[in-house]
Amino acid sequence: MRWTVKSEEQLYRDGWLDIRIAEVDAGGRTLDHRLIRTRPSAGVVVVDERRRVLLMWRHRFIPDAWGWEIPMGRIEDGETASAAAARECEEETGWRPDGLLRPLMTVHPSPGISDSAHHVFRADGATHIGPPTEGWESERIEWLPLADVPSLIAQWEITSGSSVAALLYALSTEP
Repeated sequence: MRWTVKSEEQLYRDGWLDIRIAEVDAGGRTLDHRLIRTRPSAGVVVVDERRRVLLMWRHRFIPDAWGWEIPMGRIEDGETASAAAARECEEETGWRPDGLLRPLMTVHPSPGISDSAHHVFRADGATHIGPPTEGWESERIEWLPLADVPSLIAQWEITSGSSVAALLYALSTEP
């Protein structure tokens, strides 16, 4: 059954998120449901000629966990998703994706609570242009074998939902 929004009330808003309460009709039952609205994000899975993927080892303070992630960040006003993915990769890793970024997938990581959309692209290779301008984003940046992704997930070294989905999809579509 389709849930119908009867009303929404803003509870909090800043430059990053908009927290609301929505009154919804869930098939004849009325519910108050919290939701978070955010701007879309873009990321990139960069795979080099040796079938290695560019990843960032970073700490996420909310779950207090370390893990590998693809470069990803918010799409700015007037920016295309592919331009944002390339910019975020360069800022966070110091590597500029080579060539045209190809759409890989779009995921909604938490659709039960948020409208967040993550647009993920694929790049074949990257050129090192220097240290990341946002070096505080990660502890280290490495090229890891794409074939190692399943074992890294099994060892809880990749837990970010968008990174897991994008890397597994990229692996499954490899020739």
